[in-house]
Amino acid sequence: MQPDTPHILLVNPWIHDFAAYDVWAKPLGFLQLASILRNRGYTVSYIDCLDRFHKRAKKSNPYARHGRGPYLKQRIPTPPGFKNIPRYFSRYGIKREWLEDDLLSLRRPDLILVTTMMTYWYPGTIETISLLKKCFPDVPVVLGGIYPTLCKDHALRHSGADIVITGAGENKILDLAGRLTGFQKTPEFDFEDMDALPYPSLDLQSLVNYVPVMTSRGCPFSCAYCASSFLTDGFNQRSPDRVADEILFWHRKYTLRDVVLYDDAFLVKPERHAIPILKKIIEADAAIRFHTPNALHIREITTDTAKLMFQAGFTTIRLGLETAAFEQDNRPDKKVTYMEFMRAVSCLKEAGFKKKMIGAYILAGLPNQSVKSLKASLDYVDQCGITPIMAYYTPIPHTAMWKDACNASRYDLASDPVFTNNAVFPCWEDEFSWDTLSQLKNLKDEHGAFR
Repeated sequence: MQPDTPHILLVNPWIHDFAAYDVWAKPLGFLQLASILRNRGYTVSYIDCLDRFHKRAKKSNPYARHGRGPYLKQRIPTPPGFKNIPRYFSRYGIKREWLEDDLLSLRRPDLILVTTMMTYWYPGTIETISLLKKCFPDVPVVLGGIYPTLCKDHALRHSGADIVITGAGENKILDLAGRLTGFQKTPEFDFEDMDALPYPSLDLQSLVNYVPVMTSRGCPFSCAYCASSFLTDGFNQRSPDRVADEILFWHRKYTLRDVVLYDDAFLVKPERHAIPILKKIIEADAAIRFHTPNALHIREITTDTAKLMFQAGFTTIRLGLETAAFEQDNRPDKKVTYMEFMRAVSCLKEAGFKKKMIGAYILAGLPNQSVKSLKASLDYVDQCGITPIMAYYTPIPHTAMWKDACNASRYDLASDPVFTNNAVFPCWEDEFSWDTLSQLKNLKDEHGAFR
């Protein structure tokens, strides 16, 4: 570290939940903020409270399951509103004493930045900030990310952060850091141009076992259950050459095969975006495995795009189907028709993709959704020769479905984000029981689906 420059500590907090699993989850935007700060001369440190490969953790194979795996965990008290839930509640991530030791081994930071993901994980964020304040009582703590953006008032009242920011941080971070540290640096980026931003600081992780890549920002669709349009203003795609160059850069730097696309809309406008990217990867003859946990838009899967994805090394195809009840007028989104879905499945199979490689997300736990209709969608997808994957619905403020979710829930969702936890199916009231959930999990196991 350079002692003459301000030191900024970035912290990815713990998760408090009934269950959590690392399905290619990295705070990519946060690591890009680290790169912006480094580029302008700041000294940056990073602590990931979810680090599965912490130096004091039991050694495991970082490349198993293409980089996915279980977090460390420790049982903690269940939140008061969930006392009737017959499941254990845990802190997911490194041990508390490990985090405290890591913090105290650092040079004192001049500023601490904390990010967040799920809104209902905020108790883990509060515990993390509390420990940061204990170790560095006079250092300002800034909270950003999804939780404060969607639940600003709650974050202001309860998080314990000195400053709460909302929305994307790229165009705010240098001004904020300058005001709080006195180290003023003129930005050299056009923050609206994704191609102008530096690559994220993946090297700050204790181990890089897969590469997360964002090729676009936002989504042109406005699905009733999704907050993408609220979280991100507009839809922007990076230059295909810049994307392909980044993928190949990380592939060569870390000799890694697994690349995870974090896009909400990778296949939108494929002729000017996805197709050129795929062709450049194929031309490079790189042994890469691509994974798409955020789902691909079914409508854009054609014979050509399917063949290119197969040739480029796509291994985990996830389709954003949500429901197979194509005829219903009250579907949560209408991105795809029956014919478009069947065409996409056919094209993927003809290209060479096997059933275990193709999964279709089916939303479970929607307001007013019947168990019967959910089972019908799961069975339908299975009969099509691909893998049905239950994606548990999370009620999200600022979405079109939020009002219906609040009306359907057995909890007061608006009073506390913790009640939006999808593990308890908060919007199933009349039909919900833990026996029902067990039946659904058995269905999932029969189909071989997981998320």
